[in-house]
Formats: sequence, C-alpha cells, structure tokens
Amino acid sequence: MQARLDFLANPVSAGAVKHIAIAGRSLLESTLPAATRELVELRVSQINGCGFCVDIHTKEAAHAGETQQRLHLVAAWREATVFTDAERAALELAEEGTRIADAAGGVPDEVWANAAKHHDEDQLAALVSTIALINAFNRLNVLTQHPAGDYKVGQFG
Repeated sequence: MQARLDFLANPVSAGAVKHIAIAGRSLLESTLPAATRELVELRVSQINGCGFCVDIHTKEAAHAGETQQRLHLVAAWREATVFTDAERAALELAEEGTRIADAAGGVPDEVWANAAKHHDEDQLAALVSTIALINAFNRLNVLTQHPAGDYKVGQFG
C-alpha cells in the first residue's frame, strides 16, 4: 500500500506539518502525564481509524513502559479497571472532543467538569491541545491513506 500523497515530501503540506509538530512538541513540557497523553492519542486515533497513528502511539507508549494490558484495553476503557479516574476523565474528554459532530452542542458540561476535577488548568490546556493536534494528524494520514505498520520508535524525534 502506498500513500496517496507524501505530505512530508510536498513543500506545501510539509510546511503545515512542521508547524503542527512544533505545537505538539511544546506539550511535552506540560504537567499532563506522558502516559495520559499517549492513551489519549491512541484512543483518538482508534476512533478516527488512523492506523498509522495507532501504530505510532502503541509503539511509543510501550517503549515508555505502558503495559500491553492497558494498551489492549484503551478501546474498551469504560469497562476496564486498569485506568485511573484521571485517565478515564481524559479519555472521555478525548472521545467527546473527537466526536463533536455527533453531539449537538459539543462537549457536555459534565464531561468537562469531570476532566477539570482531575486536571489543573495547565493540564486541561495540554489535554485539549493534544486532542486537537492528534485529530489534525489523524486527518492528514486518513485522507492520504498513509499505511501503518512500519513505524520505528523515535522515528520523528
């Protein structure tokens, strides 16, 4: 399988991707736990059907010490007992923030309040930004049919 467009080789799309990636790197310095960030990026990528990003975030999370059990259960986090209340609140916000078109009025107040109960303002800012950025990357990959499976840990720095 070959991508419809190599958006990293095209100067127009490469410039846009560069800025999205820089925005993402700034979030690495936030106090949002890295495990939460990876779980959110994985769950959003699952929802959006982005195999390339699912590949990236399962490999990066495992490399960072995430357990296989938790990685396998992200798609069914509501029924799983292996996630903290803070992680569950982040995953719920990620799902609602990704499926905005499915719910008139956007993210419900209860979902936001639950996330705010477990995360301070800086963590919420990082969480919202992470959700927005991974949705952008998912769309780039899904639109261009970027194939999954060949990602190497640390490949993008």
